[in-house]
Amino acid sequence: MATISEKILAAKSGRKKVEPGEIVEAEVDYVMVNDVTGLPAFEVFEKFNAQPIREKVVLIPDHYVPNKDIASAEQAKAMREFAKKYKLQNYFEVGRAGVCHQHMIEQGFVAPGRLIIGADSHTCSHGALGAFSTGVGSTEAASAMALGKLWFKVPETQKFVINGKPGKYVMGKDIILHIIGDIGVDGALYKAMEFYGSTIELLSLADRISISNMAVEAGAKTGIISPDKKVFDYLKGRVRGKYRPVYADKNAEYAETFTYEASDIPCTVARPFLPSNTAPARELGGVSIDQAYLGSCTNGRIEDIRMAAKILKGRKVHKNVRMIVVPASKQIFEQAMKEGLIKILMDANAYVSGPTCGACLGGYMGVLASGERCISSTNRNFVGRMGHKKSEVYLANPAVVAASAVTGRITDPGELKK
Repeated sequence: MATISEKILAAKSGRKKVEPGEIVEAEVDYVMVNDVTGLPAFEVFEKFNAQPIREKVVLIPDHYVPNKDIASAEQAKAMREFAKKYKLQNYFEVGRAGVCHQHMIEQGFVAPGRLIIGADSHTCSHGALGAFSTGVGSTEAASAMALGKLWFKVPETQKFVINGKPGKYVMGKDIILHIIGDIGVDGALYKAMEFYGSTIELLSLADRISISNMAVEAGAKTGIISPDKKVFDYLKGRVRGKYRPVYADKNAEYAETFTYEASDIPCTVARPFLPSNTAPARELGGVSIDQAYLGSCTNGRIEDIRMAAKILKGRKVHKNVRMIVVPASKQIFEQAMKEGLIKILMDANAYVSGPTCGACLGGYMGVLASGERCISSTNRNFVGRMGHKKSEVYLANPAVVAASAVTGRITDPGELKK
């Protein structure tokens, strides 16, 4: 019997069933590229002498926008011109969108049962809504733009079961960091990760997206969560077209099964230079920081900003720390303003930016100098990830980021006085 990934790939390839290890050619629902991965995709596409399947192509500039230099301006211009040349409707200019994965979800491209590819490794985020979604190279994206389909190797699937109520300030980010710390950065290599249990059912959609987003940091092809009422309610009035939820069979075969108790998962931090190098935040109190960064496709949603504002209200960012807050989309920024969260953050002396990927990949607006240390809600902490190769990035949830910004050192939020 089949897992979610196997069922989706079978349906999209016109098969009754598929087996792990098989190569299939499957129809994709959408193919997304951003300003960094778009240019090489466009160069390959032009060699095909073909027309793109317009309704399937989504173009979202987000990595170096607003443009930081001439090179990034040329990248963005190439995307703009490609969209104009082929009359592509799903192009979202600066000021109209945000970080690509968040915007894909907000704009209703993502839905249960869909097969979505993106020329960005964190496209696996969309698995939080029950889609099979994965990152591909720019060449594969170009091919899918022309053909509307792509080949896939059917992955084996691992099952992760998390039960119980999470502790105070423990978020989806902590759950996925805890799992990666357990299985390692290659623990799910080319596998699909499916997440189950009472904990997952309790989590908000935002926390679920954080979990699916970082599946790739364990080497996974995708990270999928069974869709439920929270997903269906979110999609009402938002989703484009019809969709059909897909669920694993009760007796589906999994390569491995892992079980965790939520009460055993603390606020967790990934130390340099791997997402698997984890430790409880409470054990890292001696680590001072220079920068606190809240944002990205991992943790830039309204729930994350609410959490930071809750901790920062009536407090100030430490005199030796700069805090940068980047809502993941225009919609999130507007909601944060409506709720008064931006005012709270700015009163605390945090710097608030419009949506961009910028600092997450060491691009701009938060780049680290030699010897500097950042506590960040992003997804990677490799050598030089956010700047100088001698800088350090510690990954954490938004509550830990905010609490650390206040104290000037890595801090479990539970340490702060009321």
